[in-house]
Parts: sequence; structure tokens; C-alpha cells
Amino acid sequence: MRWWPLLLVIQLAMAQSFPEREKKPEYWRKQAQETLTQALNLQKLNTKIAKNVIMFLGDGMGVPTVTATRILKGQLDGKPGEETVLEMDKFPYVALAKTYNTNAQVPDSAGTATAYLCGVKANEGTVGVSAAAVRDQCNTTKGNEVDSILKWAKNEGKSVGVVTTTRVNHATPSASYAHSVNRDWYSDNEMPKDAIEGGCKDIAWQLMYNIPDIEVIMGGGRKYMFPKNTPDVEYPKDERANGTRQDGLNLTQVWKDKKPSNKAAHYVWNRQQLMALKPQDVDYLLGLFEPGDLVYELDRNKTTDPSLLEMVRVAISILKKNPKGFFLLVEGGRIDHGHHEGKAKQALHEAVQMDLAIGLAGDMTSEEDTLTVVTADHSHVFTFGGYTHRGTSIFGLAPSLSDIDQRPFTSILYGNGPGYKLVDGNRENVSSIDYTQASYQAQSAVPLRQETHGGEDVAVFAKGPMAHLLHGVHEQNYIPHVMAYASCVGQNRNHCKSSSAGHSTASLTLLFSVLGVRLIL
Repeated sequence: MRWWPLLLVIQLAMAQSFPEREKKPEYWRKQAQETLTQALNLQKLNTKIAKNVIMFLGDGMGVPTVTATRILKGQLDGKPGEETVLEMDKFPYVALAKTYNTNAQVPDSAGTATAYLCGVKANEGTVGVSAAAVRDQCNTTKGNEVDSILKWAKNEGKSVGVVTTTRVNHATPSASYAHSVNRDWYSDNEMPKDAIEGGCKDIAWQLMYNIPDIEVIMGGGRKYMFPKNTPDVEYPKDERANGTRQDGLNLTQVWKDKKPSNKAAHYVWNRQQLMALKPQDVDYLLGLFEPGDLVYELDRNKTTDPSLLEMVRVAISILKKNPKGFFLLVEGGRIDHGHHEGKAKQALHEAVQMDLAIGLAGDMTSEEDTLTVVTADHSHVFTFGGYTHRGTSIFGLAPSLSDIDQRPFTSILYGNGPGYKLVDGNRENVSSIDYTQASYQAQSAVPLRQETHGGEDVAVFAKGPMAHLLHGVHEQNYIPHVMAYASCVGQNRNHCKSSSAGHSTASLTLLFSVLGVRLIL
């Protein structure tokens, strides 16, 4: 307890006073007028056809996480933080999505992924199948498969890609190409005997066979691609990194064998190999950079492990070569893992990286022909509060003590999770530990080995063609229907013909008017 006054003094000294200009009413009035002008200009809707669609999915990135990420990003830039504008904040259209699964009030990442990628709500724990499919019951798979917008785009001749900081066969990416009644069937090693005998296939297998011509695949999950006990190329002495497949397949070789002989297909497993590629010479790319999930950004080996930004840059460079356009799914997947572990610092730094990648994607594409959607699959029981002062570190202490035990507490807290700690029967005294370290587990109200998801709505940010269709409050499965409508894939293609005809008519009218001829239609 004796350290508390000193800690408060230090924190108050570190907290930045707000900028002097904010004391003047004219500053706020001018800002509001500029925002009003931008809002009035939104009447000029972009109703063009989206050549490209990029979907950024922050796994577990609920609204409190977005706000805390904004503050952190600003503080990393030496600013108070609260006034910072995230890349996603700049998007002109914002909606809310209801995230519940068909059988769950508080959802999981599999059922939600099926909603925002395949356009139908589904049961928790299942990917790429309708709610008629029952988790773990292999015999309920057949006939209940649902395809994703990735496949819809592929069917129209577009290039497609998946980039994630988790395993490429994790819940979010797997819903784009797989149909499985259990999200955890990463390889056949994780499947029960009856499911294998029933004809169900593991998710890694489906990645190679269901849509074999995905142009770009990047993330982790290397061990699920190799025969059981095969030493990992990067961690040969770590048995936990060994291959897991019981069918003896080397799926990286299967992937390469399935590519046309006249196409350049590259398999890479480290950053050096990725950075050495020349995108103009790459037709297909498979990058598997870890046996499991990628390493947290704060712990990443910047020599051997690529960042999310680097993966996104390479992915877009390859995909944009297709004159018909592309669909790209980018997942900041370890935001979710940081929260589950109660490690808010890890989670928020992952979210900052995703926001930087959003900015990069914007620089590499045009809002005129690229629809970009940023959202989350679900939230977490993560919060921050405590009446902290302006500019206080987002990972800092609240300026007051608990009414009961007279001990300090961090602004960031979890409703449940592994951060619940009692020392001699009392709440742990945070003033006696280093609560600023990367892996500090924030205190929680209820003890759990893993913190849980939250059930509230999540934000949906959109810009580009038809972005205005994302407005108000929607069911989560509405999102891919908007992306499909905007890009003329899937079931809503009729308007595309009329749009094309309209563009052609307008062009002809202009041409004939220049020639002095009246066009009769």
C-alpha cells in the first residue's frame, strides 16, 4: 500500500495535459463544421460496381476494444490518445451487427464466421454449414453445406485470398472454404474415428481440395499440413510443432501439385522467403509461418516472422493483377487470443497492427472501385473505466482506490478470466507488481481459465461502392450479401447488367451528342 501514493504521482506526471487549442470553443466548432460538411457530401452515393472487396475481421474486436485501440495508437505516437483517428474511424458508413448464433446468445467465432462470410446464421462451433447441421455429428454435414463470398467471387473469375494471424484452418478463415460440424477438426488427428469413417474431412484437407485455386493463403498452421511426427522445419526439436496428419499426406505438396504447370506457385515458411518474392512473378502463394498461430506482435521475431502489414502488402500486390478484381479476407485473429488470456496489452497491440494494415490497403487501392468492410465477429467482456485522466496510459491505474479494500486498480478490467487472483485471501495489490508488462493478466471479477466472449453488437465500418448499404442495425449474415451485391457476385447480379447497360448508354449518348446526333432509345 505504501507504494500507491508514489505510483499515483508518477502516473499523473506521465499523463499528458490536453492540447491548449482545445480550450478555445472555436476549435470544436470548426471541427464540427468540417465534419458536417463531410456528412452532407455523403449524399453523393458511390453506386459503382466494386471491382475489389476487402474484408478486415478483428476477431473479438468489440467497441470497447476499438476505443482502447484508438487511445493506444495515439499514445504510441506520443499523443494523449483519445483524440486519435483510427483508419477505420475514417470510413464514412458505420453500422451495428447482431452477433448471436442460432443456438447461442453469446456467440463463438465459427458460427459468426459462417454468418458474415456465407450469409446465413449457424450454430456455434460449426463452419460453412447451416443451422440444420449439428456440432460434432458428421452425418448432419451433407446437404447442409453453404458456400462463402470467397467462392462466389471465385466463380466470377476474381482472384481471392485469405490472410490471418491465426492458423489458416482456424474458425474465421475456415468458413471461407470449408464445411465442418466441428471447428476444431484442424487435421484428421483431431477428428473422432466415427467422423472419419462417416466421410467427413478435416479443415486443412478441405483448404487444399474444396477451392484448390485460392491465389493467396497466409497465416499459421504448418503442423496440420504434414504427416504425423514429421519434425517442423523451424522447430525440429519441439515435438509440439511436429506434423499431426494421420493420413500421411503432405498438403503443401498437394497444394503445389494441384497448380497448373504454367503458373508460378510458391510455398514459403518465413519472412525472408516472403520478402524475396516478386509479386508480379507469383500466381499462387501459400505462406505458413508457424506450426500453430502466429506469434503476438509484441513478441514477434521481426527477422523471421512477417507482420500483418507485410502479408497484406504482398497479398494485394498479387491479387490486384487480375483485371476482374479480387476478394481478400484479412483477419486480426490474435486480438481474440489476447483477450481470452486476459492479456489486454497483447490484444490491443494486435488491433493497432490491424488498423495499420487497413491504412495500407487503402493506400494500395481506390475507394472508387474497392469496397472495404471492417468489423468483428464478436466482442469480449473487456472494459476500461475508473475516471482516468486525459492522456493516462491506457494500461495505467485508475486515480482512485477501491471502496472496500482500499487498493488501487487498473483502468482495464475483465468481467471474467484468468486475471482473478487472491493473495492471502485478498484481491491482489497491483501496486506491488509490474502491471505494464506485455503478458500481464488484468484483474477479472470471476475466475476462469479463459476469459469469455461478450454478447453485445459489434461495429461495422464501410467505405467504397455501395458502402451506404451498411447502415443502422443489421443481422450479421447481412454483411456478405452487401459485399456480393456491390461486387456483382453471388445471387444479386441482375442489377449489374442494368448498371453496365446504363454506363454504355451514357457513353453512347455523350458520343452522339459530340457528333451532333440524337440517340433514340
